[in-house]
Amino acid sequence: MYASLFHKFLVSEDTLRVYDGDRLVFSSNKDRLLPLLEYLDHFAPQYQQVVVFDKIMGNAAALLSVKAGCRAVYSSLGSQLAIKTLEKHGIEYHFTEIVPHIQKPDGTDMCPMEKLSIGKEPEEFYEVMMNLIDEPRSKKMS
Repeated sequence: MYASLFHKFLVSEDTLRVYDGDRLVFSSNKDRLLPLLEYLDHFAPQYQQVVVFDKIMGNAAALLSVKAGCRAVYSSLGSQLAIKTLEKHGIEYHFTEIVPHIQKPDGTDMCPMEKLSIGKEPEEFYEVMMNLIDEPRSKKMS
């Protein structure tokens, strides 16, 4: 069932889809980690054991997927760092391509979020992300 849904996801404009069984409960075409953070803030408490489809699954996304109560992830690109996190938390993964780590779009260095996520637990990384998101808002207010 998920193989055909994953294929439809890959040819779509979406960057993230979350399924509860065969029911789509969330989708987004926003960049980077924003869709997972949005899912966590608005939908995650209502669902457990979801299946996440993400275009790129680095360690940062893997940590947030753990926090989302995910049971399986599907991605066209996954990192070795993400695999370690997913295996540690007993989450099934299906990656089309596996790389040592996610790189910046220009390929010059490791993705900043991948770097930031190393050595962190899901809750700890989520808190770091929330602080990063809130920081620009609080600077605008002062």
